[in-house]
Amino acid sequence: MKTPNQKQCFALIRTMGMMDHIVDHSVMVGNIALCLCRHLKKKTPSLNVELTTAAALLHDITKTRSFQTGEIHSETGGELLEDLGYPEVANIIRQHVILDCCKDTAPVSEQEIVNYADKRVLHDKVVPLSKRLEYIEVRYGGNKEFQKRITVMWEMTTTLENKLFKHLPFSPSRLPEKVVHHIRRQ
Repeated sequence: MKTPNQKQCFALIRTMGMMDHIVDHSVMVGNIALCLCRHLKKKTPSLNVELTTAAALLHDITKTRSFQTGEIHSETGGELLEDLGYPEVANIIRQHVILDCCKDTAPVSEQEIVNYADKRVLHDKVVPLSKRLEYIEVRYGGNKEFQKRITVMWEMTTTLENKLFKHLPFSPSRLPEKVVHHIRRQ
């Protein structure tokens, strides 16, 4: 499996011309994903920390251009990473908005961690899940096409939060104090 390192991730971010606020958001998502991985690895040793953090950093890689093109950035971001030879990263990016599935009985996956980490970051701040989902509803809920996706996402993310935190030694409300800022913008 080929995974880009942090230096390569930031080079790609610069190449794609990501807006500064989207880069800041992605760095925070990366730090949350890293925090969750480190704690969840005790229960799920197969978690790939490098894969998870790379996908977290790159999850919005085509979001800046999507403002012009109208593309669905989770899909085109996945396609871009697939074309660059990173199929595992691509699969996680493709699922960062809505997971293909979330089974409570299955081990925690890298996709689930990145998906959840993204839902806990509003701009570049760690916020409660309810605050982030309210923002998504206000920002994108006026679009009839997205209303159904938002409802599905809301239900799945609530289920996902319960799944993740039953394996963690702290509650969702304590996540902000647990995040260490190991990943810094380059």
